[in-house]
Amino acid sequence: MQATWLHRNYQRECIVFLSGWGMDPNPFRFLPAGDCDLYMVYDYRELQSLAFEPLANYERLHLIAWSMGVWVAAHLFADRAETFASRTALGGTLAPVDNQRGIPPASYAAMVDDFNQETLDGFYRNMFDSEDQMSLFLANRPQRGLDELHAEMVAFRNWFHQYGEASDLFTQKIVTSRDRIFSGRNQLRAWGKDQGTVRNWPHFSFSLLADWRDLLPPP
Repeated sequence: MQATWLHRNYQRECIVFLSGWGMDPNPFRFLPAGDCDLYMVYDYRELQSLAFEPLANYERLHLIAWSMGVWVAAHLFADRAETFASRTALGGTLAPVDNQRGIPPASYAAMVDDFNQETLDGFYRNMFDSEDQMSLFLANRPQRGLDELHAEMVAFRNWFHQYGEASDLFTQKIVTSRDRIFSGRNQLRAWGKDQGTVRNWPHFSFSLLADWRDLLPPP
């Protein structure tokens, strides 16, 4: 795992963002955090406890977990959920490789087995339903190699097989209904129809936001 500051202006509150597979800070730098700092976690080839020392002086911490980061956050923070004043899951589930509640295992295996640049480009296309949004992403795409991304994908599946479904610690679940990575139907099935807040968003929905606070629950 890697962790880095996206925004650090020594505000009173900080968002801890657990990203999805294959990411780095580049696609997210454009989005302001307003009156929050933002600490990003990514690259799940290894899983280890997050060092909280850099976060110790904040009055409030907020957790936002996206895509595969939803499972990682629930796994890593199971014993310290109350560290966060709010905990938001976006476009992911607690059973991320699953026919009914995540990405079907056969689809995941096909991507692992045939992973190449064309596979990656297809994944990027499926994160969007707007050419403008995809163009913005591609202009700031992650700077990570194919071997590294493939290793992360294999490792993540191994982590999930080893540890299984994570426990629900989230106070807000945002279901991305136009999602072609984690289908909206599977997200609703995973959380329960009355548990998720449905947004008419694609998988990569950050281009639709004005500020990271748009993902936090109302105060």
